[in-house]
Amino acid sequence: MKVVTIFGSSLPGEGSAAYQEARRLGRLLAEGGFAVCNGGYGGLMEASARGAREAGGHTIGVTCAVWQAAANRYIVEEARTNSFLERLTTLIERGDAFIALPGGTGTLAELALVWEMMNKSSLARTVGGRKPLLVMGPYWQPVIDCLKQEGELNSKADWRAPAMGIVSMVSGPDEAVSLLKAKLQP
Repeated sequence: MKVVTIFGSSLPGEGSAAYQEARRLGRLLAEGGFAVCNGGYGGLMEASARGAREAGGHTIGVTCAVWQAAANRYIVEEARTNSFLERLTTLIERGDAFIALPGGTGTLAELALVWEMMNKSSLARTVGGRKPLLVMGPYWQPVIDCLKQEGELNSKADWRAPAMGIVSMVSGPDEAVSLLKAKLQP
């Protein structure tokens, strides 16, 4: 079973639109035959795991000894790590694909690390190559736009920031799951 690692904020509550969208994403992934991996705590991590479990899917929570919080109740398999860096690495190593939902600096760190590992090919050496990396728009659009400016730093007119070819912007759960099915299933 292919594993989709989801990065996202721990803050949104059950009544928020972001929580409901993450819950729908988890459900659609499970219905599509994917396992859901995330940071294992609250907010969008809980929502995506909840959606997956409600659809009978498998969930993996990568938690960290730095925080005393327990994994949320929708996590079936907990992978406990000792440090934040180990947690980031484990989240990436477990994934066959990645989706960044709205989030703060922790989500940004997760997105940046997996993106850079693929950009510099270190992910290829550690876990088998370039993998689908999706970001949920419009939330991440400003980050994408900012990084596109890297091309302006190079004097070659035809040069394009290579990192931009790694990430795909998706509009919501339906598009994300459709794209992952096309890329990951035979």
